[in-house]
Amino acid sequence: SKSAKAALSALAVAATVDSPTRPTHADKLLPERALAGDPLAKQAMLDKYYTPLADSQSDLLTTLRAYLDCGRSLEATSKQLFVHANTVRYRLKRIQEIIVDNPTDPRAAFMLQIALALGAINDSESGVRR
Repeated sequence: SKSAKAALSALAVAATVDSPTRPTHADKLLPERALAGDPLAKQAMLDKYYTPLADSQSDLLTTLRAYLDCGRSLEATSKQLFVHANTVRYRLKRIQEIIVDNPTDPRAAFMLQIALALGAINDSESGVRR
């Protein structure tokens, strides 16, 4: 079953988290599982993070890429995108509303960085340009 495969995959990467002795839900280890090659985790990352932002038909994906590439600096992101810092704040809030994770949180930023990489690979393999 899908949940059994997810649990086994999570078990395989559980040692990568800070407290591997505490029980952890498999979904909390999505980026580690995806990096370890788990196809279910890769698809879940795409479905939860990348696709909703890519389908939003706005500048959210571009803003997120810039924000992460600029070391999560609002000022550097606004300069790179030639927009006001408040515009970046607004877009980050919209991103949070769509993906239900705060992109300014370090763990969420890590997950989003992996999701963007997976999305770029997926788009490249399917011939999609975003």
